[in-house]
Amino acid sequence: MKVLTLLLALGGVFLAGGALAEATGDRAAGKELAGKCRTCHGLEGKARIPIAPHIGGEPVDYIIHQLTAFRDGRRVHEMMSIVASSLTDQQILDLAAWYSGHQVSVDLTADPANAPEACVACHGAEGLAKIPDAPNLAGESNIYIDTQLKAFRTGKRVHEIMSPIAQDLTDTDIRSIADWYSEVSIGIEMQEN
Repeated sequence: MKVLTLLLALGGVFLAGGALAEATGDRAAGKELAGKCRTCHGLEGKARIPIAPHIGGEPVDYIIHQLTAFRDGRRVHEMMSIVASSLTDQQILDLAAWYSGHQVSVDLTADPANAPEACVACHGAEGLAKIPDAPNLAGESNIYIDTQLKAFRTGKRVHEIMSPIAQDLTDTDIRSIADWYSEVSIGIEMQEN
């Protein structure tokens, strides 16, 4: 029953973000806007600080959904809520076009069979998103992953799929997941067009 509930929620996530996700962004305009993002995320989308995620090569739908959530107050973060508050729909599309257009490569040296079972359906063993509204986890700092999973578990961050999954995770489970994905080597190649 829990799996059916999660699948229905996933369908709702895709329908909810559909209108904005169907429009297209301008990568050149997104690159210019990304100057505001470079301090934490880098122009190529590779995080420069451990509490910020890599955003280069993320699925376009995921970037749109997250920026819209920050802008509209459905997701709260001291810095991102301020940065996103003034973004227009078109600017969100432009940023999503810029960052999602980068190429991501990973090097998984561990046995994929040992990947966190609760995560692989959406994030893959190597940490690359398998569905449009899931983020890549490859190479994220274990601090970032740990913090986000605990936020889902406590309800500070809410998501139709992640919240129920995180509720069942212990601190040891969370640390194991965070360590798994942080050990994956990641490369992000900036694509100009």
